[in-house]
This record gives sequence, C-alpha cells and structure tokens, in this order.
Amino acid sequence: MSITEQLAEIPWGLVWPLIAIQFVLMTAALIDLNKKRSTNGPIILWVFIIIFINTIGPILYFTVGRRHS
Repeated sequence: MSITEQLAEIPWGLVWPLIAIQFVLMTAALIDLNKKRSTNGPIILWVFIIIFINTIGPILYFTVGRRHS
C-alpha cells in the first residue's frame, strides 16, 4: 500500500479540527508565556514543552507552568 493510498484512508473531517485545536492552544500558550515572564521553571523549557508535546504541553503550561500572583 502506497503512502497516497494510506493518506486517502484518513478521516480528514475528524483530523482537521484536532489540528486546529492544537494550533490554537499552542499559540495561546506561547503568547501568554511571552507576556508573563514569570513561570514555574525555566521559560525555555516551557517553550519546548508547549511546542513538542502535542495538546498536553499547552494544557500543562496553563495548569502547572503559570505562576499565579
């Protein structure tokens, strides 16, 4: 089975909303991280967590990473 045949079998109607949610969460977390400058842990670590750990990374940042004043 070729790659194009495998891609044709993917239910894109279900995948695109998940990609959009991931992108919105990641963008919101990175914007908030840029504004706060006060986190629980190093900022560069949170950048990598937000970008490379899909969906869970931004959620972790909002629940654990933000330092509440």
